[in-house]
Amino acid sequence: MISLLIRPWRGMTLWRSLAWQALDFPLGVVVGVCVTVLVALSVGFAITFVIAIPLVWFTFLVAAQLGRMERSRAAALLDVNLASPHAPFTPGSWWSRLRQRVTTASRWREIGYLCLGLPIQGVLGAAILVLWAAAFALALLPVYVSHLPSGSADLGVFRLHSGTQAAISAAIGILLLVVAAPQVTLALAALDRRLVRWLLGPHKQSDLARRVDELEFSRSAAVSSAEAERLRIERDLHDGAQQRLVALAMDLGRARERFDTEPERARQLVNEAHEEAKAALSELRNLARGIHPAVLTDRGLDAALSAVITRCPVPVSLSVNVPTRPPASVESAAYFVVAEALTNVAKHAGATRVDVSIVLQNNRLVVDIRDDGVGGADSANGSGLSGLADRVNAFGGWMRVLSPPGGPTSVIAEIPCGS
Repeated sequence: MISLLIRPWRGMTLWRSLAWQALDFPLGVVVGVCVTVLVALSVGFAITFVIAIPLVWFTFLVAAQLGRMERSRAAALLDVNLASPHAPFTPGSWWSRLRQRVTTASRWREIGYLCLGLPIQGVLGAAILVLWAAAFALALLPVYVSHLPSGSADLGVFRLHSGTQAAISAAIGILLLVVAAPQVTLALAALDRRLVRWLLGPHKQSDLARRVDELEFSRSAAVSSAEAERLRIERDLHDGAQQRLVALAMDLGRARERFDTEPERARQLVNEAHEEAKAALSELRNLARGIHPAVLTDRGLDAALSAVITRCPVPVSLSVNVPTRPPASVESAAYFVVAEALTNVAKHAGATRVDVSIVLQNNRLVVDIRDDGVGGADSANGSGLSGLADRVNAFGGWMRVLSPPGGPTSVIAEIPCGS
């Protein structure tokens, strides 16, 4: 019996649950009012259409950020670790993204939680705090009742004086404090867990749909990445090696015409053709290295990236912690993420130092490139980072560019290595 009474007090579960409920009331009031007002304004301005569109966009954007905050709070205080229930956006215009937001059930559940679920939790959380406060007040009544102005505690119907009444009240308060308040707190926390899982977490059907959308997105990213790579190779061949081979053929043709009449000039043309041939071979070698460097296949990421950083004009610190080699395609993606990021740093960042870290954790390859440059990098402005993001997305991974104006800049990519 005693162990049952003491059990809620063991560990931090009770106190985290109480902290969750203490935050519910202010968050429920502020967040519930804000999101409800945004939804009401969006519906009210729907007839104007032009004004409603930015309001709807802003409403879903705010709801997504607040939903992410609530999932983080639930993970910290309720031990409920929820993945985002939203499928990634398929490539398209801003209108396509808005349509995906409006037609996604998980985003409406998120808004429902913020407008109704969180305020209801706030009211119940306030009731829990009142219960704890009343329990403490009754338990300590004998200590302070004699110091009250009238020498008694006025509870409306009852007036408690010092002595036996205060002792009975203290016993009731201790009973509430030891038994009722913890049990009610934990019971309400269990209900909150169910509500959070239902409204903020992925559902089985939506999880399957989200996985299908992710696979469709990965396929689209793979197609885009392959097409971009094909165009790059075609452009490099046309602008580089092909032009040199054309010049080589022309020099050899002129040399053949002058063998009998101008042997010295013919010898000079052959020498020029020889130099062109060596330059063409060098460009073809560089092109092959750009497709897939041989050292990466032979010796892995550490050796391949060591060769890359020796050619970078900015000092680079490289750390590769990969106990077992990942699949070749994953290695290639990580290699090109680092190579392209270092190229951008050398061209645009104005940095004095770059730190590159590659770690294999939980069957996922995490790549982190940080520089102390001027910042302001954007993967959407044609810097080459968007193509790398497509390459990473094709594996079901993700890539983020964090580059506030003034720096520093971080390029972080996570690539799954499992089958």
